[in-house]
Amino acid sequence: MGLSSALASAMSGLRANQAAMSIVSSNVANSQTPGYVSQTPNQIEVTTGSFGSTAMTTGVSRELDSYVLGQLRTETGGGGYADQMANILKQLQNVYGNPGGSGTLEAALNDFTSSLQALSTSAGAQSAQTVAVAAAQSLAQQLNVTTKGIQSLRSNVEQDLGTSAQQANAAMQRIADVNTKLQGLNPTDPSAATLMDQRDQAINTLSKYVDVRVVTDGSNQANVFTGTGIQLVGGGLASQFSFASAGALTATSLYNADPAKSGVGAFNIKLPNGSSVDVVASTVVSSGQIAADLKLRDQTLVQAQSQVDQLAATMASALSDKTSGGAAVAGPPAGFDVDLAGAAAGNTVNITYTDTTTNTQRKITLINVTDPTALPLQNATNANPVQIGVDFSKGMGAIASALNTALSGTHLSFAGAPAPATATTLRVTDDGTGLAKVNATSATRTISSLTSGNPQLPLFTDGGALYTGAITGSGLQMTGLAGRIAVNQSVVNDPTRLSVYNTSPVTPAGDTARSDFLYSQLTTAVFSYSPQTGLGSASQPFSGNVSSYLQQFLSIQSNAATQATNLQQGQSVVVSTLQAKFNSTSSVNLDTEMSSLIQLQNAYAANAHVMSVVQSMMTTLLQAQG
Repeated sequence: MGLSSALASAMSGLRANQAAMSIVSSNVANSQTPGYVSQTPNQIEVTTGSFGSTAMTTGVSRELDSYVLGQLRTETGGGGYADQMANILKQLQNVYGNPGGSGTLEAALNDFTSSLQALSTSAGAQSAQTVAVAAAQSLAQQLNVTTKGIQSLRSNVEQDLGTSAQQANAAMQRIADVNTKLQGLNPTDPSAATLMDQRDQAINTLSKYVDVRVVTDGSNQANVFTGTGIQLVGGGLASQFSFASAGALTATSLYNADPAKSGVGAFNIKLPNGSSVDVVASTVVSSGQIAADLKLRDQTLVQAQSQVDQLAATMASALSDKTSGGAAVAGPPAGFDVDLAGAAAGNTVNITYTDTTTNTQRKITLINVTDPTALPLQNATNANPVQIGVDFSKGMGAIASALNTALSGTHLSFAGAPAPATATTLRVTDDGTGLAKVNATSATRTISSLTSGNPQLPLFTDGGALYTGAITGSGLQMTGLAGRIAVNQSVVNDPTRLSVYNTSPVTPAGDTARSDFLYSQLTTAVFSYSPQTGLGSASQPFSGNVSSYLQQFLSIQSNAATQATNLQQGQSVVVSTLQAKFNSTSSVNLDTEMSSLIQLQNAYAANAHVMSVVQSMMTTLLQAQG
């Protein structure tokens, strides 16, 4: 090797060492900088002349594990989802209160039933009547408060959606901006490494709100997608979430894919290509805080409201509805006559029959629906009973025709009962094929009078109006009932109506028939509950008394809150573990950097010594030639 080659090698070594020391200095200076990824120099060997070689620094490499980073982002999204679910469900538990404590639904229901029992025991004493009315009011108020708490949580979640959308938009725009700055830069360029740190930090922030999948192309552009394939960032273009808040939500503020019918804030995403997508209808996100907010707003808390609404509806109907069995028709064809007189909107006729082909017993519920925009009623697969809506006021010919069409596959036949039956009597029989056998029918109607001669009375009202379970094109009367339920003002004004159920003749003093009925209905009578409450299924609805239903849904909510907390804690451990694993390779290790600095100093000194020796030798040669 000639002296010139040796000098060139030493000089390149010095330059390489200087570049490496600059990188070490940068690593040490940024050891506490969030999102900074440790860098190492990229060096290559370059041949010089016939003998020898020099070192060339071509850029830097970022020390990170891409697989672990991808997993960390996935679990960060899961952590954002778990945190929000656990937070809101914990607050929901506070709305219900501690089991066995005062100021809870359970305590209010127990106080009311106890007051009814005391009313019967005291033979209708005036003081017991007053206590019972007050207990009924406390129960109604507790349902009102519970509804207010649930809807307050939904409103908070609605507000959080707007905040999360803004944060996600800011992160997506930062990613797109960095992509633009990276265009034309080599990935090993030190300035590119700094930009990629900023981009990764923005992607990590975004992953808290939505699930992300990152694909980096050959030009070092990060293209970000959700798990369902919706593009969030493409090169220098970013999608934008848009959220139009509906303000404070109520029980009737429900999501609908039709914007004109939706009662909640519209949440859309405008894609880089300019198209707009409904985030909820298209299930754009499946994890992250936004996904949790959407599920809480449109499903979890809506179901919680359905549970307390069903409790309110069951109590109101249990005390005011009277069910009368149909009159048997010997036939042939055999069946029953059932009177529809006095049926209010929402009142029902129940039919039980046997499919003789399979020897399977089936149920049908005919519901008086006076709003044609609500028809036909929708039934879940394998629903039992099947619900059929028909307007009971249309006349027996129209009613029978509608039912024969709707239930043509059941081998049942419907017609107006012949004289001497009244014009409001419906006859239900088999169709003469022997493929169906009508077992029983019954009609349920709501008693509206306090002194009808029946123990039933409309003790609980829908904000003063009679609760009948009506179905309209805008929804169910039951929706939000827990927030509107109140004690009948006529009973508040005259508590004796809890005992006096007839005026001609007047109910005898000490008669406990009504209080006995009310107590029995709330403690021992068994009812079926809507699958929308999360209890039971369409084919096997949950059945039980009012107290068991309350305890069941409170237990479900408690278990859901516990599971959400456990998931949150487990997810936190997973995220922490992955973060530590990622940091072990990507974060700056000061011990490693100091060790590298010592090696670089030694190498620098060695290269400087070579240059000194070469200079001395060249000086000696020049002197010798002179």
